[in-house]
Amino acid sequence: MDRREFLGGASLAGMAMTLPADILAADVPAELTSMSASELSAAIRQRHVTCVEVMQAYLARIHKYNPTYNAIVSMVEDDVLLNQAQLADRALDNDEYWGWMHGMPHAIKNLSDAKGLETSQGSPIFAGSIADSDSLHVARIREQGAIFIGKTNTPEFGLGSQSYNPVHGTTKCAYNPDLVAGGSSGGAACGMATHMLPIADGSDMMGSLRNPGAFNNVVGYRPSQGRVPSIPKNDLFYQQLSTSGPMGRNVEDTIRLLETMAGYDSQSPLSLRGKIPSFDNFKAVDLSGYRVGWMGDYDGYLATEPGVMELCTGAVEGLTDHGANVETCKPDYDMERLWQTWLTLRHWALSDIKELYDNPELRAQLKPEVVWEYEGSLDMTAARVFEAAVARSDWYRALHSLFGTYDILALPTAQVFPFDADVHWPKSINGRDMDTYHRWMEVVISGTLSGLPVVNLPAGFDENGRPMGMQFIGRMGQDKEVLEFAMAYEAVTNHLDRRPTLPAI
Repeated sequence: MDRREFLGGASLAGMAMTLPADILAADVPAELTSMSASELSAAIRQRHVTCVEVMQAYLARIHKYNPTYNAIVSMVEDDVLLNQAQLADRALDNDEYWGWMHGMPHAIKNLSDAKGLETSQGSPIFAGSIADSDSLHVARIREQGAIFIGKTNTPEFGLGSQSYNPVHGTTKCAYNPDLVAGGSSGGAACGMATHMLPIADGSDMMGSLRNPGAFNNVVGYRPSQGRVPSIPKNDLFYQQLSTSGPMGRNVEDTIRLLETMAGYDSQSPLSLRGKIPSFDNFKAVDLSGYRVGWMGDYDGYLATEPGVMELCTGAVEGLTDHGANVETCKPDYDMERLWQTWLTLRHWALSDIKELYDNPELRAQLKPEVVWEYEGSLDMTAARVFEAAVARSDWYRALHSLFGTYDILALPTAQVFPFDADVHWPKSINGRDMDTYHRWMEVVISGTLSGLPVVNLPAGFDENGRPMGMQFIGRMGQDKEVLEFAMAYEAVTNHLDRRPTLPAI
């Protein structure tokens, strides 16, 4: 196998990226998997470690812990991966450097295509389906030299914030394998938090980068609408609910992966033309005088598990110790109208599974929530879709108005702490019934429907050691500014330093 075959014919356009800072050989720990992605990148580039050593370390950890957590699925054979790692080492021997992810193990979320790997989407209908090309952001990751070791687990078709499916089973929370990892990027978040992956890509329609980030105490970033382009097989213009994005063990890694994934592509006509600058151009904001609008639970509108609001309120108010101004605020908007808008647009977005639904044998293999979503789109009028579009626009205007007063808006990432992994979704929260399979995650639709950049950052842990996160929403297109806030938040908190204690095996 030559280098071009290994890269799948990808170009090296990403080589202009700023590389991670050099490290000393003495700073390389014995446990290579404990290094951040940026540290690992520098260690490989400086030849402090070989790509084979890195691959061996990650494979050993995966084989030890993945049977418990089930984060990584459709794994490539060890000997194939080690051969690819050897190829990466030989390239370095010849002064050939592929990019900041040169020789780093990476697993792609199982909703995206990676050439030669299965894309089951958690559905028995597509189990065993092998992709013949890369999704756009996957190609960009491949261009930076990553070695694809497999896929990360998701719910069926990514629906629901609990990463279980009949093909690959259930992914567990990194901090307690009896609990859920969230979703739909549950495998990605858990894989990183357990150090079975150095970094991870994901996607987000209804909090799918944010919720698993919160449940596994890692960073999850939903970029501005159009920042990370995709090339769907059908509609290029109207369906704008989902986006791919990065996850990281820390903010620096998240920024570096965003730079890799982002950027205009003419095949995606609504993609943003502005570029994400290299990491060296990022600088943590000065929190002194920084204005944070705390939206909380929208003045009691959202049902929350006891302890969630107290933990998040304490975390955001802690920013005042560093000079930030934190004020409670509420958008001038009927929140039930926003939920009905979500239902309309979500049902409409799932109308493309008609071919599966119309086939009785295939429909029988769909989970009930998928069928419910599709049936909600039946007989939907253009007038109803237009009404939802107007309501969504009014929501954007409501948040835009708040940015006249605040630099960033904040609210919890989830309404409940991680729950029992055998439970598909909470039927009630604090005595309030949940009327749909995703009502318990209503807190995340504010970011989705606005199209604004949103970062999940850790809020801490409850007395049972369950993680929680907060969403911080910024102005349209200001991804750099949101992530510079995240750098400041990371600098004044220590939540990301608390890594899970994995079971003795």
